[in-house]
Amino acid sequence: MKKMGANTLAYIVLLAMAFSVASASDPSPLQDFCVAVNDTNDSVFVNGKFCKDPKLATPNDFFFSGLRVPGNTSNKLGSMVTPANVAQIPGLNTLGVSLARVDYAPYGLNPPHTHPRATEILTVLEGTLYVGFVTSNPDNRLISKVLYKGDVFVFPQGLIHFQLNVGKTNAVAIASLSSQNPGVITIANAVFGSKPAISADVLTKAFQVDKNVVNYLQSQFWTDNHTY
Repeated sequence: MKKMGANTLAYIVLLAMAFSVASASDPSPLQDFCVAVNDTNDSVFVNGKFCKDPKLATPNDFFFSGLRVPGNTSNKLGSMVTPANVAQIPGLNTLGVSLARVDYAPYGLNPPHTHPRATEILTVLEGTLYVGFVTSNPDNRLISKVLYKGDVFVFPQGLIHFQLNVGKTNAVAIASLSSQNPGVITIANAVFGSKPAISADVLTKAFQVDKNVVNYLQSQFWTDNHTY
């Protein structure tokens, strides 16, 4: 009886774990698409956006021409990211994918940043890029590589990563992301350019530097290399 009771308990625990894992993933779509709209009249709220009546969908809901235009890289970073996510393509809503074009001037940098909601796969269209990401604590290991035209590199979701044009000519890459709205957190902007500012006492201790260094960094104009 004790053995049977133990087996039954083990079965119940495993069954509960299975249901827990099954319910942790996103539900499957129940319709072909859910074109995002800002108008709340006669619409349904799904995954962060309201959806228009599918019968009113048009080709333009699934279209964006912005990636054909080179980004303006005349900024401090020498790079520009042009996103193609649900904000630009309403038809991406609930579909879980997006793109971005990244332009780099010679020696231009897409600075260390993270995408909290997406894994990224980068394809180099032109130029030579030094890219990498850093693993989580406690190792904080840098995994990096120099990429050439046609090369592909993956940045796992949530990890800090970067790209630097190490060539003498302009470079272009296309980033594919596993979210309709991957989000981006540029590390330097977030830490030293937050509004209101993070206490200098916090940053002085965190980075083990003099308070004057923190004050200097917080006084800088932090460039945003993303178009919206």
